[in-house]
Amino acid sequence: MTVILFNPLSDNRHGEQNAKKITEHLKDEELKFVDITTLDIGEYLSSAPAEDKIIIAGGDGTVHRIINELDGKAPLHSLYYFPTGCGNDFKTDIKDQNSDDIILLNDYIKDLPVVSVDGGRRIRFFNGIGFGIDGYCCEEGDKLKKQTDKPINYAAIAIKGMLKYFKPRNAVVTVDGEKREYKYVWLAASMNGRFYGGGMNIAPVQDRLNAERKLTVVVFHCKSKLRTLMVFPSIFKGKHIEHKKMVDVIQGGNITVEFDRPTPLQVDGETYLNIKSYSVLSARELDKAQETIKSAE
Repeated sequence: MTVILFNPLSDNRHGEQNAKKITEHLKDEELKFVDITTLDIGEYLSSAPAEDKIIIAGGDGTVHRIINELDGKAPLHSLYYFPTGCGNDFKTDIKDQNSDDIILLNDYIKDLPVVSVDGGRRIRFFNGIGFGIDGYCCEEGDKLKKQTDKPINYAAIAIKGMLKYFKPRNAVVTVDGEKREYKYVWLAASMNGRFYGGGMNIAPVQDRLNAERKLTVVVFHCKSKLRTLMVFPSIFKGKHIEHKKMVDVIQGGNITVEFDRPTPLQVDGETYLNIKSYSVLSARELDKAQETIKSAE
């Protein structure tokens, strides 16, 4: 049996319709479609027959849910992924290495980083974290999704936000013990992959499978609103990092970002409101922290 676990909420509630397109790729297989929102993923995967082929049909948010329900545990099954979301940043990120329509997911969902938001809840993430104008865009996008089933234009939201609604923050960014202070910060992202926001190449130097599992921090800071508006579109091509007076790119495994006032934050597209700080540990740094705790005990 080939089981398609689909998310009906993906792509503005077109998830089931999009998932059925997989039949074009698996014409000779017996398919069973199951609504993933009705399942406890960990329990389902532990009880599913070993011979079943399991394919996740959804967007990046669907994968985000799965990795957090598994909480870092490697699935016993080979999990495959059929992207049916509206952004599909993961698919965009790996397309040069893997152009398959159905992607073996297992290597990409192990050794993932963990973020703590305002010193509280710990969340595993798959693509990246946006803090600033990118978090604001997700907040506004969530509002629009409740009003329409049309695709959300996040670029338009960002431009309107920079022109009128979003004000840059002051920030303190600490990476592997090195502290940096910034003024007029528009965004401070920590990335496991290169893309977020439906195709924005925010961290073009990042490799999600790098041996040390380091992440890339991108800080976009500028006092001039006009200059910011001129450079911002270059994020889609990853050319923004050429503006070194405005954009800092830092790699590391132990990251803390603090803003001077509450700001929307997004983790793999999931929005968190009124956040002042986040801290990230890469998989390697997380292992070190756990070893230190065990030694102390």
